[in-house]
Amino acid sequence: MRVPRGTFRVVMTALFNDIIFGPVRSRRLGVSLGVNLLPTDAKLCNFNCIYCECGWSCGGDGGGRPRFNSREDVRRLLSEKLREMVAAGAPPDVITFAGNGEPTMHPQFEEIIDDTLALRDKICPAAQVSVLSNATMIGRENVRRALERVDMNILKLDSAFDETVRQIDNPQGDYSVAKTVADMKLFGGRFIVQTMFVRGECNGRPVDNTTEREVGAWLALLTDLRTQRVMIYTIDRDTPCPTLEKVPLAELHAIATRVEALGIGCSVAG
Repeated sequence: MRVPRGTFRVVMTALFNDIIFGPVRSRRLGVSLGVNLLPTDAKLCNFNCIYCECGWSCGGDGGGRPRFNSREDVRRLLSEKLREMVAAGAPPDVITFAGNGEPTMHPQFEEIIDDTLALRDKICPAAQVSVLSNATMIGRENVRRALERVDMNILKLDSAFDETVRQIDNPQGDYSVAKTVADMKLFGGRFIVQTMFVRGECNGRPVDNTTEREVGAWLALLTDLRTQRVMIYTIDRDTPCPTLEKVPLAELHAIATRVEALGIGCSVAG
């Protein structure tokens, strides 16, 4: 994927250098133990979001071949970490698939989810399993089956407009909001929408998905989707495009109030 070009200062974006990372205190999920299915030394994603804390996408290793962590390593290391946390009397609230890119790109994503649910049930049954996804792979039946089994299927929807998604998320290849929404509907409402609200500029162009045009169209999509919950947030860490601005918490709460008026629960992280 081509990295967006412009004149940027150096920013301190950071990769997750382990397969199992944390636990960390998540703004949205509580005490979260992270699972990274992507490379530990580079970002691999089919989005190239201008706000991503992991920086710009690289596309793969030096030979052009994407590197995914093996199913066996994920299972072994997750088992060890869960047992360690339980023995210490501090099990995680949630096991979260996130890391250095899009987790559902892993060719054995469904099998890894099966392994994780089995480990959770055996070692720390009170923990939930969540997946943070950009929703680009949910048209694949095996990915959808896996996401239907997790406790929190959290899908990105940053705008109702293709042009805004292209500006903010930089999707690789063909992408349309209409297709993504159609695929989301296959879950029958059993998913959570996550939306990053951001403004400022990038590549010399203004960026703002908090305008009335943007928010109104986004709310219309939520009405159509009837998702079980919405999570909205704004930037909290360094971003690869340094000219972005944090949206004030009061504005996020005003948007959340409009979501809740639709009969949909909405959490805010500023």
